[in-house]
Amino acid sequence: METCIALFRGINVGGKNVLPMKDLRSALEDIGARNVQTYIQSGNAVFRTDENDVRLLADRIRTLTGERHGFEPHVLVLTLQEMEDAVSSIPFPEAESEPKNLHLFFLASAPEDPDLDALGNVRGELERFALKDRTFYLHAPEGLGRSRLAARAERLLGVPVTARNWRTVRKVLILAQECDRDT
Repeated sequence: METCIALFRGINVGGKNVLPMKDLRSALEDIGARNVQTYIQSGNAVFRTDENDVRLLADRIRTLTGERHGFEPHVLVLTLQEMEDAVSSIPFPEAESEPKNLHLFFLASAPEDPDLDALGNVRGELERFALKDRTFYLHAPEGLGRSRLAARAERLLGVPVTARNWRTVRKVLILAQECDRDT
């Protein structure tokens, strides 16, 4: 049995793509997930599953959401180990003290041909970024909303992404580790 984290993109934003966390927990349980917990309304769930293929699991969650709620959000499923690796590989540890300005963009797959030059050209003067495997790290001291780099990252990386700030990443990781221990 594996502990996994499901990260949803674009749900419960501005009254669109509404997916109550109660419904999300129920849907995950209906596809065999156990010990399901959610964190905040933006679509972060941790659970235990017998399914070994996280891409298949993400597809099943997306399809079930479409059947029940009429929209199919992008869903990225990570194993606990993948989340722990992303957290332990943070290239800007001094930025952890600014959890609102440090972001991890989780990628659907490793980019084949990311345009790192273009990423460097659009980055703000104070911004720093790094790409490691399936995680794009962004320290945006002036805020994510003001970052041209954040706005263009997905297109320049060439793969679907979903981003979380450092505070959310840490909280979700703690939930997943607790879920893993509760077995």
